Amino acid sequence: MIAEEILKKVRRIEIISRKSSKELFAGAYHSTFKGRGMEFSEVREYTPGDDIRFIDWNVTSRMGKLFVKQFVEERELTVILAIDLSASLGFLSQTRSKKEIIAEISAIIAFTAVLNNDKVGLLIFTDKIERFIPPKKGKTHLLRIIREILTFQPEGKGTSIHNGLVYLNKVLKKKSILFLLSDFIDAGFTQSMKIASRKHDLIAVKVTDMREKNLPDQGMFVLKDSETGEEFLADFASPQTRELFPTDYINREKELLEIFKKYRVDIIPIEGEMDYEKPLFEFFLERRRKFAR
Repeated sequence: MIAEEILKKVRRIEIISRKSSKELFAGAYHSTFKGRGMEFSEVREYTPGDDIRFIDWNVTSRMGKLFVKQFVEERELTVILAIDLSASLGFLSQTRSKKEIIAEISAIIAFTAVLNNDKVGLLIFTDKIERFIPPKKGKTHLLRIIREILTFQPEGKGTSIHNGLVYLNKVLKKKSILFLLSDFIDAGFTQSMKIASRKHDLIAVKVTDMREKNLPDQGMFVLKDSETGEEFLADFASPQTRELFPTDYINREKELLEIFKKYRVDIIPIEGEMDYEKPLFEFFLERRRKFAR
């Protein structure tokens, strides 16, 4: 892909993301994610009704009268986009691959975070850690992240969500908001997800292609596992094949949802080239309602 084509893609994603972030998400985002806690602001003289737990005894002893500490919400957040760029994300049955859809969703989330003056970082992983960009603020940093997502050519083809989460659990010292974007065609990440969900606010963005669960009407197809290179023949006219594929898909989905539920990981399902703004916005609204309870 030549540089001019990349710049066009970056510009297109920037326009879409800026519009969505300003018009739809900024307000919902701000009220959805809380700051890391309360930080000290100043002291003031005690007035009747103040919480005695906040009396600053050092200042009180110096001044000879009661003073209390005042706090403000530590609003600045750190948002991490943990993106699976394994070979299966290149799957394409319509006009855009799962990788391209993930790039656009990531850009919207990143733009929204930047509008709220939050830091954004990026982890790209396959079956290995491919690239980590530490969180920073600013448009220049944001556009770098978008370019990386669009142009990065990973060395690995497989998927290890476990490795990605283990890496983030090590490098992130403060609680962050982790958006984990993947098709989740993987296994063996239960323990690392458990730890990550305790340390951070973990949100799974699951991107699927409609062809992965809707079979062709009929015909003989040679299917290839894009991560292992293994090929096999499938006869979609066969009743056994037509029964086996949906059953396998449903079982995998059920197991995945049980893992998310067990560790309180929120999920944003994105199917094919659907209007992904809608599930994103609904997610922000639902989280806002949850925090308001």
